[in-house]
Amino acid sequence: MSDSPSTRLATRLSFLVAGFGIACWAPMVPFAKLRLGVDEGMLGALLLCLGAGSVMAMLATGALSSRFGTRPVILVSGLGLCVMLPLLAVLSTVPALGAALLVFGASLGSLDVAMNIHAVEVEKHAARPLMSGFHALFSIGGFAGSLMMALLLSLGAGALTGALLGSLLMAVALLYAAPRLLRTKAVEGEPHFALPHGIVLVLAGLTAITFLAEGALLDWGALFLTEGGLVDVKRAGFGYMFFAMAMTLGRLTGDALTARIGDRAALLWGGAVAVVGFGVLIAAPVAGLAWAGFVLIGLGAANIVPVLFRQAASQDQMPAALAIASISTTGYAGVLLGPAAIGLVAKYAGLTMSFVMLAGLLCLVPLCSGLVVRSRASL
Repeated sequence: MSDSPSTRLATRLSFLVAGFGIACWAPMVPFAKLRLGVDEGMLGALLLCLGAGSVMAMLATGALSSRFGTRPVILVSGLGLCVMLPLLAVLSTVPALGAALLVFGASLGSLDVAMNIHAVEVEKHAARPLMSGFHALFSIGGFAGSLMMALLLSLGAGALTGALLGSLLMAVALLYAAPRLLRTKAVEGEPHFALPHGIVLVLAGLTAITFLAEGALLDWGALFLTEGGLVDVKRAGFGYMFFAMAMTLGRLTGDALTARIGDRAALLWGGAVAVVGFGVLIAAPVAGLAWAGFVLIGLGAANIVPVLFRQAASQDQMPAALAIASISTTGYAGVLLGPAAIGLVAKYAGLTMSFVMLAGLLCLVPLCSGLVVRSRASL
């Protein structure tokens, strides 16, 4: 069966594993820096290996999923996360850790693309929106992974102990999901590679903008609050926390909302709310209003990317698997390159102007909603 409670659960577990895996690595970064004895510049170069591995794998995964189906790609890439995570906790030379991060990033990028292709296939047969709920599980996985690692490390457990437990939990989830994943294959005669074109380029651009906004809040949100004198350093992290909570809530309720109002309205009003959120954040004279801005951005942006993935799957200008791989890659590139670009703008024009420009870019989401969605119905 292409749609059943078990296939939906398997899809949710795939998203959960992806979010959980990357969240387990994040608290290990300071330990890796100390173990290797490197400075911030070398650490940045090492972290770039993770991003490079992800992008390279994303470029290839659309073709692999199109040819062999998503199930083997999800399982192999998920296994890659399980194997590599403990190695990231013990490798003590720069070349070894760089290579491990490259493979870890490739596993994460490949899983990201394959699980989204799988998700749109499940949603297509369900004939109702499911993507927001699937993406919510990525956020929940991220919260669970970071919480588990933080608790273990605070109780005195080593990074390796946390990594091994994380790998075990991911392996159990994948083993449970394996027989329940769809066995998808390419349609006979369908190409395994195609350059993005037409509406897919628009979808890719909007995905990159949305991910850029999310990455900006993660990397620059706390600094924006402190430089504006709204909060002290100890409370600066609350902004992103409110954003993440609002986005998770928005995605958990997003499928029902999208089924009611349609994809076009979800993009139109979601984009508009996110833009208003940036306006509130930029103009906020006190911390409470700034945090309200973070909440509005999270609620507004929550369902934009799930809708864009759904539209990529339903367009007819290139194969769905390759379209999803294209927008995944450009979205991830937005996360990787965006914060650096924001820093460059901030250096010459100030961080506030950077956020104003982000709000301007986000305006493209509601403005393009009619172009992206050809009819009011979402499916």
